[in-house]
Amino acid sequence: MNLLDKIKKDLEKELKASIAFIKEGTAALRKKSREVSKEEEKRYKIIELKTKVQEEMAGLGGRMYELSLNNKNPQEDKRVTAFLKRIKSLDTQISRLEKQPRASAKGVSKKRSLKRKSK
Repeated sequence: MNLLDKIKKDLEKELKASIAFIKEGTAALRKKSREVSKEEEKRYKIIELKTKVQEEMAGLGGRMYELSLNNKNPQEDKRVTAFLKRIKSLDTQISRLEKQPRASAKGVSKKRSLKRKSK
């Protein structure tokens, strides 16, 4: 085998190894991007629920103020109990989402370098 054939063979081997490395990296990147998307979706949902809680609390506060002007007991008011139920439901949903484990990159290999043969 002459020098040119040997170089050609080595280059083909390196090219195959490089292609395999790129394919592996692409698959890992695709998986990681899906995990990040799921995590961001979860964070958005939590923010959305917290905004709803804030709106419900504002409504509850307004209702409490109305009742205090009329010297009425807020615990006997049906609208106050409805506000409290909705707030509790939203709080439960937030807690459930926050307890879910974060998406991890398990099974995704770290960046590895191509090993070259020393001659």
